[in-house]
Amino acid sequence: MTSPNVKKSWAKLVIVISMIKEFGQDDPRRVIHSFKVGLALVLIYILHHFRPTFYGFGDNIIWAVLTVVIVLELSVGATLGKGFNRMLATGLAGGLGVASNKIATLCGDKGKVVMTSIFVFVIAERVTFMRFSPQLKARYDYGMIIFILTFCLISLSDETGNELLEIAQERLLTIIIGSCIAIMVCIFICPVWIGEDLHRKIAGNIEKLADFLEGFGDEYFNNSENTEAENDKQFLHRYKRVLSSKSMEESMAVLARWEPRHGQFRFRHPWKQYLKIGNLARLCAYKIEALSVYLNNPKTPYEFRSIIQELCTKISLESGKALKESSLMIKKMYKSSSPNSHVSNAKSAVESLKSLLRTNPWEGADNHFEIIPAATVASLLIDIVICVEKICEGVDELASLANFVPYELLHRGIVQPISDSDGSVHVVTVAE
Repeated sequence: MTSPNVKKSWAKLVIVISMIKEFGQDDPRRVIHSFKVGLALVLIYILHHFRPTFYGFGDNIIWAVLTVVIVLELSVGATLGKGFNRMLATGLAGGLGVASNKIATLCGDKGKVVMTSIFVFVIAERVTFMRFSPQLKARYDYGMIIFILTFCLISLSDETGNELLEIAQERLLTIIIGSCIAIMVCIFICPVWIGEDLHRKIAGNIEKLADFLEGFGDEYFNNSENTEAENDKQFLHRYKRVLSSKSMEESMAVLARWEPRHGQFRFRHPWKQYLKIGNLARLCAYKIEALSVYLNNPKTPYEFRSIIQELCTKISLESGKALKESSLMIKKMYKSSSPNSHVSNAKSAVESLKSLLRTNPWEGADNHFEIIPAATVASLLIDIVICVEKICEGVDELASLANFVPYELLHRGIVQPISDSDGSVHVVTVAE
């Protein structure tokens, strides 16, 4: 019979396997990345045993292994950023470390201790202070850490003269080899472009806002007593993911700047514009968050809400359509004036709503406190239209900066020539 301990062990093993399977299915790219790391390390192992060319590296080949493990990230942008930082920082720190060591050696044994201490203190203090700069920290923070580490290792080394220079050269070369292998494996085997992820994320965030606005009118004005299952109304809650996406978008934009040209994304693709659109989308999401409070608990009798129902429904619906079209523009990377037409319709409804509110349509109501929620909803929808207009303007600016294809060219068809039996060809002209 199987002992209880063995059964518990098997049960734990099954749980772990199921967790690993679920984790891999959530994002299959993680499984591929694990394979790529293993492949890169195998390539380093092969190079290590390729004695005719790489015999001189000796134990320094371990720096190539460490470089692959540290540099090879899930996305191409992260790998290129770390690889470039590591190679540049190692080269600069190595050269500066060898130079400072030679200068310190010229001062004698006692003078060497003093001079080395001064060099280490000044360099480490200056570079650490530079890490506080937001511009440098965003792109070169890892490189500055490697610079401090490499400089201190070389400066404090007991080796001197040509031996120290030879060690620095070998380590730099092995780090370059490790970085190049990591970069090539990352790019040529199922590459993950962080810029494409940012592109899809911004488009998806705008679509989440559009889904809420398109469904708000029916939910607020017609379905206050709707018993429909909550799972069928997830579109009313997805906008909340937009509220906490700022830090992820900023880190993705920084890494995307390292990526080379791929697909429709140029080397200097306007990634900063994505951050601008993301910030505008979050501002709109905060307005929607305030609006959703009244969606969950209207507090206003239907006869009061019905007064502004038509105009508010039109505002929310047109705003949602404008955001939906803007999301498609980003996804498909084309230019279109369709969002602007929906924004114009929403603004026209806003002016009509303002005129209606000036006439005090609830005059004569017994309880004025019951009117406040409806008036607040109208006010929030007016503010949301302003946010939607700014988002559409940001998307138009992105389309211009990134040279998106005009909608007409994107959907232009190909007309095949028509030939008669005698071989003559007729030209078909399509009038727009």
